[in-house]
Amino acid sequence: MEKIKTIIHEEPVLKGPILIEGLPGVGNVGKLAAEHLLDQLKAKKFADIYSAYFPPQVIVDEDGVTKLVNNELYYSQADGKHPDLIILIGDYQGLTPEGQYDLSDHVLQLCQKYGVDTIFTLGGYGVGKMVEQPRVLGAATTKELVDDMKTKGVIFSKGEPGSGIVGASGLLLGLGKVYGIKAVCLMGETSGYFVDPKGAEAVLRILAAILNVEIDFSELVSKAEQIDLITSKLKEIESPVEPRKEDLGYIG
Repeated sequence: MEKIKTIIHEEPVLKGPILIEGLPGVGNVGKLAAEHLLDQLKAKKFADIYSAYFPPQVIVDEDGVTKLVNNELYYSQADGKHPDLIILIGDYQGLTPEGQYDLSDHVLQLCQKYGVDTIFTLGGYGVGKMVEQPRVLGAATTKELVDDMKTKGVIFSKGEPGSGIVGASGLLLGLGKVYGIKAVCLMGETSGYFVDPKGAEAVLRILAAILNVEIDFSELVSKAEQIDLITSKLKEIESPVEPRKEDLGYIG
């Protein structure tokens, strides 16, 4: 098998599309945001990307039918408000540094084929604690993009992220700059402990405003409430209730 194999199911006619990347990562923030976006836009799948850089496994659905793990490309054509979009989602990222580079380069070559000149990568910024109101931090390939994103509510904070951006969300910026493609990374704060719909909502609200896309966030809000309920129960288990002072006389 080729290291990377792309099967094109349809050749969409697009004009200067914007690529949105939302692959699995910290808190699955980018994955949740991108999948919610494509569901809202009723985007159509036009390509599957298979690779020896993905884990050697298949996914089995509820009916017992298997699917080889992959990445998928969807498109949504301009509607008079938002521009043409290509959305990249998937089951996994590459398992090795070589795989990460090759897959990102492969996606960028596809981007050139369809005339992409701007990329938004979506991800999570792990802070190691629960966050009530996640910030959205950013990184971009030019100072002009940084200044523009600041007006949209994206935070560019010195030293955050201190260790850089790992994986496709970072490589599509780095390699994209080599290809002459403008790129921005939007990172929603997340504990990193759970799948985080709250971080995904924060990222998607800013992206939706940038792209002029109307989004119903009720599903993400509902998922966030479920996560909050789980975490509150875990806190109760970890923090046993101390006895009241008036009860102390009955102890021992």
